[in-house]
Amino acid sequence: MDILAVGEPLLEFNARIDGARPVEGDDAFTVGYGGDTSNFAVAAARSGARAGYVTRIGDDDFGAAFLRLWEREGVGTDHVVREAGGRTGIYFVSRTRSESRFVYYRAHSPASRLAPRDIPADAVGRARLVHVTGITQAISPSACDAGFHAMELARRAGTLVSYDPNLRPALWPAERARAVIMRGVELCDIALPNLTEGRALTGEHGPREVLDAFVRRGPSTVVLKMGAEGALVAHEGTVTRIDPHPVRQVDPTGAGDTFDGAFAARLLDGAPAPEAARYAAVAAALTTTGPGAVTPIPRRGTVDAVLAGGHRPVRPSRPIRR
Repeated sequence: MDILAVGEPLLEFNARIDGARPVEGDDAFTVGYGGDTSNFAVAAARSGARAGYVTRIGDDDFGAAFLRLWEREGVGTDHVVREAGGRTGIYFVSRTRSESRFVYYRAHSPASRLAPRDIPADAVGRARLVHVTGITQAISPSACDAGFHAMELARRAGTLVSYDPNLRPALWPAERARAVIMRGVELCDIALPNLTEGRALTGEHGPREVLDAFVRRGPSTVVLKMGAEGALVAHEGTVTRIDPHPVRQVDPTGAGDTFDGAFAARLLDGAPAPEAARYAAVAAALTTTGPGAVTPIPRRGTVDAVLAGGHRPVRPSRPIRR
């Protein structure tokens, strides 16, 4: 596999209409797939990468549904453990015009029992990139250790590490979250924060100041995702601004995960970091044009066609301040 993602899949129940809540009837929600690292793996595969997944799922119907998804998408499952009697986690998404709301049922899920012993050292050594997130490390102490173990194995093997903070304050105390996530940033080669969590983690406010704070932690590449404002890419001593791709947004669920997977796939395919980020920005924007985390993720041909339509180029910026 080119890419190994480590983390937690969650079955998704996504509101069909704004304002719908989990108690409002069987037809109010569409069943789909979620979980940041599963979304990442699917996005990477749809962009042409050979992706595999390291996780634990139940032997329930939800776990079986994920195995069918990954098989359809070409995501490797050699390192997916099925727990007898385990209950795969789920979540509900409801929306208003101004925000999306999430309700999770993941306590004691098989993924929360992910541990260092589940990380396949040989597969990490053969991979070109390993992907870990703050959510993976937030769901339990053993999953946190598994994330660090995967990163440490990758560093010893010369395998690239990408890390998305994916800060979720509801999952863990703020000080522990900051300490664990910033250590993850220090261990990675590619950091993929968004602006909101970057502000919370660094104490900085301006995008350039937030970006520089992550760069000082040591990653060779930092991409600061800024939603409708585009992205900033710090790589090899310079910063490049990536203009946003305008779309009519329906549901932003999973857009950041799609960015990460698309970026990793294009980077491993030989694209320079700014070019990979331009591609990823378009992929992420297209993901928001339909409901759910996985169904709207575009394939490479679709993104390439959009890019061929003459959208604005990336714009070089000033040198990085260290």
